[in-house]
Amino acid sequence: MHPAVRRLSCVFFALALAAGLRAQSTSAVQQNPNWWKNAVIYEIYPRSFQDSNGDGIGDLNGITSRLDYLQRLGINAIWLTPIYPSPQVDFGYDISDYYSIDPQYGTLADFDRLVAEARKRNIGIIMDLVLNHTSDQHPWFKESASSRTNPKADWYMWRDPKYVNGHREPPNNWLSVFGRSAWQWDPARQQYYYHRFYIQQPDLNWNNPQVRKAMYDVERFWIRHGVAGFRLDAITALFEDPQDRDEPYILGPDGKPLLDAWGDKEVESTYTDNLPEVHDVLRELRQVADETTSRKVILIGETYLDSVSDLRRMYGAHNDELELPMDMEVGFIGKLDVPLFRARINEAETEINGDQPLFVFDNHDNHRWDRFVTDDHRIDLGRMLAAVLFASRDTAMMYYGDEIGMVTTVPTRKEDVRDPIGITGWPKEKGRDGERTPMQWDSGIDAGFSAAAKTWLPIPPSYKTVNVAAEERDPDSILRWYEQIIALKKSDPALHSGEEIMLNTTDNNVLSWLRKSPGGEAVVVACNFTAQPQTVSFDLSAQGISGDRVKTLMKSPGEADTHTLRHIALGPYGVYIGKVE
Repeated sequence: MHPAVRRLSCVFFALALAAGLRAQSTSAVQQNPNWWKNAVIYEIYPRSFQDSNGDGIGDLNGITSRLDYLQRLGINAIWLTPIYPSPQVDFGYDISDYYSIDPQYGTLADFDRLVAEARKRNIGIIMDLVLNHTSDQHPWFKESASSRTNPKADWYMWRDPKYVNGHREPPNNWLSVFGRSAWQWDPARQQYYYHRFYIQQPDLNWNNPQVRKAMYDVERFWIRHGVAGFRLDAITALFEDPQDRDEPYILGPDGKPLLDAWGDKEVESTYTDNLPEVHDVLRELRQVADETTSRKVILIGETYLDSVSDLRRMYGAHNDELELPMDMEVGFIGKLDVPLFRARINEAETEINGDQPLFVFDNHDNHRWDRFVTDDHRIDLGRMLAAVLFASRDTAMMYYGDEIGMVTTVPTRKEDVRDPIGITGWPKEKGRDGERTPMQWDSGIDAGFSAAAKTWLPIPPSYKTVNVAAEERDPDSILRWYEQIIALKKSDPALHSGEEIMLNTTDNNVLSWLRKSPGGEAVVVACNFTAQPQTVSFDLSAQGISGDRVKTLMKSPGEADTHTLRHIALGPYGVYIGKVE
């Protein structure tokens, strides 16, 4: 058992365990083992959602205070980015204690209260489980680094140097995701340790059975505190080539290696990502969850993959690995390309053995949805992307603030930057602060996020008009659009569980598809990917539908209504959703 747990008093531990067991036994969200299918998962960056104590940083009690809002929105589960104790080098992804809550976010009791209050509203809490690495301040690493003979000496990826012309060099050419060599010299051990991410995030050695047991104990602990599931951070990076072979270089048109922003030769990730051994761990994680509780605990994977075949394997040959590997191939295409969206969505619908796709368009590591648009129709585009996300056959993952049209607000001054990537890379690389700004609740002080004199990141100037309070009063706001389309995803049989069939597959301007339920109900969806008006017509005879009458379910504000599939007019980035009659 982890030392932090042993330090708890018997009474406190008993109370915490009892709270977790109550969460297990009464969670309405998880009584249905398939609750996660077609669900809506809402990512919260805790620092930025709601500050309850006036220190300028969001916290768990702040999230609890906003659960009614999330219930009205139609959320089924909340994914929290890491809230464990951490030096905050990577804002929580460098964990120093897996068994507690960072004081800036609250206490374990606050977490249990959040789980309980969310449960009352049929909302599950999903923890971010960081398995690939810890903080260099974690007791495990401190012990491991102390000598080559201590009990945890082999818990991390240690390697001897190689010498070239008498000079010490790292064992190979592997690079960190954040730039420079992935190997850091440690004078005490006279060895290098591997860090796929920051220097302060040493990689665990997953070939060590003790490491596996320790991390599975962490999984059990949070299941007993009532979590609905885990989002597995950097899950494909757990294993590296046992021979430590150099990665192949990425070559340019001239046949020479390309150089990254730090002047290093860019390398592929053939030997450091998505190795077969990852699947063994996924099956074991699934087994641990199933053995720990009778309720359904889901596993979500952070899976940046190269192909739909790789994605398919993440579910497991017997559906015994991930419930929801993130499909990044749709939402992160990077441009409004109808044929590419059509092909990628169709792959997810037809080439993953009927498993449930998880579509993701935004998160805390990438610019928000407004990265797709450069013209004056920003909110129209936001509605259109929401239609693609929520009207597809998928579990939909959204990012806090998407529903009110929050946009990326890149820092304009280096002194405002908090993300280490932006600090070291300024001004060429400005980091990820732009997509992590505080939630905009109203037009008052600090946008209703905090009462602090200064918030951890500046409030974007847009908060005066782009905020929850203002949009709740506007029937045509993007917030109302989100509420309506999420409700429709849950209530309409075709949109909830119907198959998805692409329509008008030669149209390069409008992405259209049919959702058809087992009971025969059918819904058409048309999304204009351009800033110019478009007109579409549908002939559904090939899908066994002879009629051409349609009843409007949703359409972009200001669009003309229609009753026929033969003529549907779409404005710039316009959307039409109709039930075929």
